[in-house]
Amino acid sequence: MAEPIAVAAPIAGSPVPKSGSAPHQGALSDRLLASWLRCRRRAWLDRHGPPERRVWSAHRALALDEQRRLFQLLVSERPGHGESACREGRPGVMGLRLNGWTGAGQSLEAHPSLLVRLEGASQWGPFRYQPVLARQGHHVTREHRLMLALWGRLLAERQGAPVDQGLVLGGAGARRPEAVNLAGSLGSQLDQSLARLAGDLERHGPPPLVSDRKKCTLCSWRDLCDGEARQEGHLSEVSGIGGKRRELLLEAGIGSLADLAAADPGHLADALAAHGEQHREMAPQLVAQALVQQGGQPRRLAAGPALPELARAPGVLLYDIESDPDARDDFLHGVVRLRRQGAAGRSGAASVPWPVSAEAAPFTPLLALQHHGEARLWRRLQSLLERYPDWPVLHYGETEAISLLRLAERQGVTPEARARLRSRLVDVHARLRRHWLLPVPSYGLKSVAGWLGFEWRQKGGDGARCLMWWRQWRQWHGQPSDPAAVQVSRQLLQRLFRYNQDDNLATWAVARWLLDQDQP
Repeated sequence: MAEPIAVAAPIAGSPVPKSGSAPHQGALSDRLLASWLRCRRRAWLDRHGPPERRVWSAHRALALDEQRRLFQLLVSERPGHGESACREGRPGVMGLRLNGWTGAGQSLEAHPSLLVRLEGASQWGPFRYQPVLARQGHHVTREHRLMLALWGRLLAERQGAPVDQGLVLGGAGARRPEAVNLAGSLGSQLDQSLARLAGDLERHGPPPLVSDRKKCTLCSWRDLCDGEARQEGHLSEVSGIGGKRRELLLEAGIGSLADLAAADPGHLADALAAHGEQHREMAPQLVAQALVQQGGQPRRLAAGPALPELARAPGVLLYDIESDPDARDDFLHGVVRLRRQGAAGRSGAASVPWPVSAEAAPFTPLLALQHHGEARLWRRLQSLLERYPDWPVLHYGETEAISLLRLAERQGVTPEARARLRSRLVDVHARLRRHWLLPVPSYGLKSVAGWLGFEWRQKGGDGARCLMWWRQWRQWHGQPSDPAAVQVSRQLLQRLFRYNQDDNLATWAVARWLLDQDQP
């Protein structure tokens, strides 16, 4: 099924330079600067990386959608486009291309997201402009300041008027733009960053992988870098190792997954003890995890069944939530009802096998529409839970349990009833971590279920893309007079439901594996 709505496509990189040849000498752009400030390797790949290895990411589409919303709040009328709009004195201008030069003679190019009109005088008339940037996150970062500094410098040259400040929109609860002073040392910081960016782009190979690769999931080059990390046995590939812990391991002489697997747990614990008790206590676990990943075979940690609640349960409810974290909105609650294969009562349930797959089990998606109110959502969830009082509720990770119990509390459920609900909730992720070490770089649902051979029906689906479908559905929903809008709305809703259902099916794949391991 084709994407019903066009989204911003990734920018294709230039071809990889041939061995011994000089890399392509193009302009330094604001896009390259932003990539470099996040990851030096990413900027090099943006310029020289093979375009066929670049993957589309929903995060950029979400960022552009949020930028559009914020700009509409700031500028009431539709922004003009290009320099002609600046000459007309439009309140907001987009699409202006700015050019210039660094002190070292390197060409510069920038495309400010938005310019807003101010009082003053410029070559365009009795007014001038300042740049505006839309951000994600809670704070103005170095990246935001340097980006505004670059835009401000080139804009001042173009309009013949100074740019003293830039504006930043966004952030949780932000009601007004935040002004950023572009004077002072920011200019010299920009010059230094551009010089270092130019130096990195002249390399004949990419900079090394970053220490902390948690944010690599947002990058369009993640598959390429993941492959290199696996090939070289990068420490970030070991579950439980972030940037800080990798630095400590490097100090202790541990430089790769193989080094960690060969380390003595006691000696490593002593080496890490100076950096805190938590690092010392983690040493044996890190060595064990590295050994499992190196050998490719799981290792049992604890005796006894991982899911004893399922021994005599007549069925289980698989539960998964899709959320918009920026809006703090749990917009979709999905429940799969999975019975044991026979019709045995509770006393004889232990002898009745569980289905291998949950694909044929009924799936109930519950949309949490704000205009319906939270009480309606809770009534529907409560009704479903009460129809199956003896069925445990399986979920993967703590998010579902926290959200469901908070919802119940907000709806006035008694402490006793909340305690009964809490006793039914079973975190499959927590049970897995307690009982097993797996040869996976992450214990997230995608990684674990993928190792077990589970496949999501929608290729490339993830939480970010699901959120994008939800925001697009809200834009298209509610236009019953437009057949095309109705069709697009239906497609988007089907994708949301299918993704949520697959998350539930993946949770059962992990639970079923745990049950199988506990068989004699």
